[in-house]
Amino acid sequence: MTPWLKFILILIGFTAGGWIIGKIFLHKMAKLFEKTENRIDDLIFHSIRRHIPLWFFLAGTTIGSQVITLHLQLSQILVKGVIILFFTSISFVIANFLTGAVRIYANQLALKLPTTSLSENLVRVLVFGIGILLILSNLGISITPILTALGVGSLAVALALQETLANLFAGVHIIVNRQIRVGDYIRLESGQEGYVIDVGLRTTRVRELPNNIILIPNSKLSQTIVTNYYLPEKEMSVVFQVGVDYGSDLKKVESVTIEVAKEVLKTVQGGVAAFEPFIRYHTFGDSSINFSVILRVKEFTDRYLISHEFVKKLQVRYKEEGITIPFPQRVLHQAGA
Repeated sequence: MTPWLKFILILIGFTAGGWIIGKIFLHKMAKLFEKTENRIDDLIFHSIRRHIPLWFFLAGTTIGSQVITLHLQLSQILVKGVIILFFTSISFVIANFLTGAVRIYANQLALKLPTTSLSENLVRVLVFGIGILLILSNLGISITPILTALGVGSLAVALALQETLANLFAGVHIIVNRQIRVGDYIRLESGQEGYVIDVGLRTTRVRELPNNIILIPNSKLSQTIVTNYYLPEKEMSVVFQVGVDYGSDLKKVESVTIEVAKEVLKTVQGGVAAFEPFIRYHTFGDSSINFSVILRVKEFTDRYLISHEFVKKLQVRYKEEGITIPFPQRVLHQAGA
């Protein structure tokens, strides 16, 4: 048997072995991991399963090359190719594992770092940067001149990409500061509002209630006035304005209104049943005595359904109790009449 034939057989054997392990053994392992409650084993498995055939191929190439005689230059190229592919594969495995771990345990980390495309991309860039340095080091290439060149070139890059870098650092600030988080409902100073769905390298994406997407440059978002309806907590008060006729019994109005408000909070989805609603009279209007009804909802968007049901039930109850919500009117007195 010739050395080249041995090399081909070894390569085919290792490649076939990697394929068999990937299709049969790992398939059974996947079913076993699905039965466990721990998600970290699933993450490890899915991070490495696609790379196992490649590792077997590289192992077969390395072992098979020992039985053939190659030109020194060709042998060096082969070794360097194996090193590059192996460390690139390892970088992918580590990057996928770390981004998955951040996604799974985001709410359990000490800093409670939210999962965004920006945080995941930063993890990937860090891992691949380390991977490139390891590849260069194993290839015998000194990384000191490269780091020096990067340090000098970074100034030119910073000047050329001022806006991009400003958005990048603003995005990092938004994530770390946690005043605006993925899933929060926010309103901008300019009036746009919606759910934050992602903080990216350049923009933050906000989904409006009509299901439109607003793209906000991170630098703009960090400088504008933002109302976050999910901080310090999701629950919030809803102030509802009502007016009744001047001839109304205000004690009765207060009692009836609070009864209706309690019923709405207990029966309508989104209401905080344990909250005690209350009213506050505040204005003698042109045609009515005006007051505020204070309700409480579980989150911002619940206010719409609560207000809808409150108006319907209050109108029916006022009609039953003989309480009038007057139309706007003015009384004119003519001099000398």
